[in-house]
Amino acid sequence: MTLRIGHGYDIHRTVVGRPLVLGGVRFDCDFGLDGHSDADCLTHAICDALLGAAGLPDIGHFFPPSDPSYRNIDSQILLKRVIAELASRGWHPGNIDATVIAEKPKILPRLAEMKASLAASTALPVDAIGVKATTNEGSDDIGRGLAIAAHAVVLIRRAS
Repeated sequence: MTLRIGHGYDIHRTVVGRPLVLGGVRFDCDFGLDGHSDADCLTHAICDALLGAAGLPDIGHFFPPSDPSYRNIDSQILLKRVIAELASRGWHPGNIDATVIAEKPKILPRLAEMKASLAASTALPVDAIGVKATTNEGSDDIGRGLAIAAHAVVLIRRAS
């Protein structure tokens, strides 16, 4: 069996008037993330990690922001398409480990929902998905609540 590791990172500025979606879960708060799709930075980081592990271009290559068909699209749809793209090349995810970096809202109460959403989109068992949350301790734009970021690491496998 061949294994590969990928890393992804994404960040979006916060903006009033948009829903906040992280890991496919909508949070009840007075801001969202600015972006062409639903701006789910956690899911975008996972997509980039998966694509990178397979040696493919990033999420912007497959789903360009210049394409109006991706305007406000649910990023779980994009993640499912990334999984299909990898499968067409013989790759399958083994596990995902990700960290959301945000001052607000509180992520911990929604972690189980986020893991379940990501599991449904990747066809992985929930226990193969790790999602953690941290803050930036008040430093930089993330620390001031002006942005939310995410890092993801994935393992993909190809049976030989």
